[in-house]
Formats: sequence, structure tokens, C-alpha cells
Amino acid sequence: MASGTIIFLNGTSSAGKTTLAHALQERLEEPFQHVALDQFRDGLPAKFRGLNAPAGTTGERGLNVVPVRQADNNSFTEVRFGEDGQKLLRGMRRAILSLAREGLNIIIDDIILDRSFLDDYLEVMADEQLYFVGVRCPLEVIEQREAERLGRFPGTAESHFKSCHAHDTYDVEVDTSAATPEACAELIVKRIAAGPPEAFRQLAP
Repeated sequence: MASGTIIFLNGTSSAGKTTLAHALQERLEEPFQHVALDQFRDGLPAKFRGLNAPAGTTGERGLNVVPVRQADNNSFTEVRFGEDGQKLLRGMRRAILSLAREGLNIIIDDIILDRSFLDDYLEVMADEQLYFVGVRCPLEVIEQREAERLGRFPGTAESHFKSCHAHDTYDVEVDTSAATPEACAELIVKRIAAGPPEAFRQLAP
């Protein structure tokens, strides 16, 4: 059975990835399964989802949301994955591969928080047809979205605003502040129609 097509939406929290994923599902003729980091995060036991949890606790071992104060006395919120959180992320990537190899088309909704996250994706998805999409948005717009949405910690996106796009190689990039989700989805569909993906091949070691 041929593997399904994979569209990987990478961008900061509140950049508009989930809204874009839903727009893509409506625009694409074939069914695409939306698989998001948030879905796996929410499946963790509550005690493994920490809020400034100290070292050695279950919250620190899972996914920990930590306020960080900088030298200039400004602060932001950082998302950290402990040993159990890292296991979850590695399992998530391999679960996505299993779905694709069953012939399902997939939209990945995730954040490259660290270069090691990208390296693992490159290894896992080496043989797959994966379109890597950079979902961009100016920081000031993201901060406004964080302030307006329930369940968002102000400053979260700032902590990984530069690092999540540090590799700077995509098959296509969209700006959710400059175009509607539908228009962004159309750009992605046009890139898929234009030919095979190249970004992961270029990024591979």
C-alpha cells in the first residue's frame, strides 16, 4: 500500500496552524487526518502537565510550562519536555508514520522547539512524501492572539519565535496575518500540485 501524503505545518503557538489545518481539510479533495501536538499533550495525565513544576516531579518529567526571566528583567513562558514528554514526542512521530503507511493523508500540526525535534522528524519521515510548511506570523500579532485566547500563556510564542524556524528551509511558507486561512490553504495546495516536496531532502544530514 502506498503511503499517504503528509503536510507538516510548523510554526509558533498561536500562529494559526490549527485554523489553517481545518481550512486545508475543507479545501483538499481527499481526506486528510489532522494530527496535532496538542492532542497528544492533552492525553497526558494531568500530573504530568506541569506549571513551573520543580525538578524531580511528574510535572517536570512530562510537559512543563515555565516562566523565564531574562537579564533585561523581561519575561516569557517556555515549554519544556522532560524525559516522559520526550518519549511522548518520539512516539507521536512514529505513530504519524504508521498512519501514513496505512495510506492515510496527514496534516501534522506541531512546533519544532529544538533542532533535535527536527532531526528526529527527518529520520522518521525520510522515505515519505512530506511537504514542510512554514506558518509565519509577526510576534505582535501572536501576542495579541495569546492575550485574547483562553488557555494561552502570554509570552509562550516569544520563547520559540526564532528557534522554531531556525532551519529556514520550507517547501512553502504562509503568513497568517497577511492572508485568510483559505488563501493560505490555497498556496499550500498549489505547491503540492507543482511537484514533489524538496525541503526535507535538503535538510537531511
